[in-house]
Amino acid sequence: MQRRTATMTAAFAGLVLAATAAAAPSYAADGAAPAKTGSTAAHANGPKDDGAKKLCRRVPRLEKRIDKRIKRMEGTVGTRGSITYLEQRITDAKKDNHTAIAKLLGDRLATREGLLTTLKGKQPDLKSVATWCAANNGGAKDKAAPAA
Repeated sequence: MQRRTATMTAAFAGLVLAATAAAAPSYAADGAAPAKTGSTAAHANGPKDDGAKKLCRRVPRLEKRIDKRIKRMEGTVGTRGSITYLEQRITDAKKDNHTAIAKLLGDRLATREGLLTTLKGKQPDLKSVATWCAANNGGAKDKAAPAA
């Protein structure tokens, strides 16, 4: 009885697979692209504007977020997520002869230091965007001053 059930299950799975393969179009075979969905069709002609209004709304939250991350990364040894906290973990791993852990944490440290540099580089850019938004009515199209 069990063999018959297994055979029937395999046969049914084969039929389902064959039916699915026959019903699904093959785009690779004929070179035609898949049909555009509603979300991709809306963007087919490119963006309608530069998104300044949305970005201006997000600037205060972005500034807070970047400041918070920089503060955490520059924290003391007791601050989880800080660079000094990670350095201490590396020191502890080396002391205990956990070389694989120390290497992994060292790679993580390099990434975190790079991220800190990147975030500090973005702060002045974000401040200049905030200044522009304040001078141009939050990026509203009809109220924005023309570019010089």
